[in-house]
Amino acid sequence: MTLTVQDISVARGGIAVLEGVSFTLTPGHALVLRGPNGAGKTTLLRAIAGLQSTLRGDISAPEGGLVYAGHADGIKPTLTVVENLAFWAQIFGTTHIDTALAAYELTALADRAAGALSAGQKRRLGLARLLVTGRPLWVLDEPTVSLDTHATGLFAAAIRAHLAQGGAALMATHIDLGLDEAEILDISPFRASAAVLDSFDEAFL
Repeated sequence: MTLTVQDISVARGGIAVLEGVSFTLTPGHALVLRGPNGAGKTTLLRAIAGLQSTLRGDISAPEGGLVYAGHADGIKPTLTVVENLAFWAQIFGTTHIDTALAAYELTALADRAAGALSAGQKRRLGLARLLVTGRPLWVLDEPTVSLDTHATGLFAAAIRAHLAQGGAALMATHIDLGLDEAEILDISPFRASAAVLDSFDEAFL
């Protein structure tokens, strides 16, 4: 269940943004990607998740073992919190949602329509989906957006529990999660020298 990224280069909108990125992520470990806005963190994660192609290089990920969570929460507003989690559990062939509800303190909101939740509650529900997927490798892009300090702590606790169970997490975040065990990879040195980006471009990389 190891993720291996070997000398990959990725582009956004036809513009190369990262070149020669290599790293290995093994079970029980977390890796945090760091770099300024526009450095290419989102583009790299999307390539690893199989949502876009690479310019070159190899990505070896556990088949059927990866789940990606981007900026969208991936919830259906007309369904309740429980119905949303049950839907995703069914998609991934799992059944238990109680752990996910408890981990993100959603039990009291179980019967509330997702569309009636606050931004932070929606984000917690979106992250709770990870716990019902059964996938060992989590690939997460700015997972703590809209979360307050307490909810960020819940997320960090969920990551620790996942690692303790032999899972792995690859994250792009500017927030200090207090995960001292997580390794840090600054992707700035891998920025493509030919990339000339304006502020509009950088917002989507």
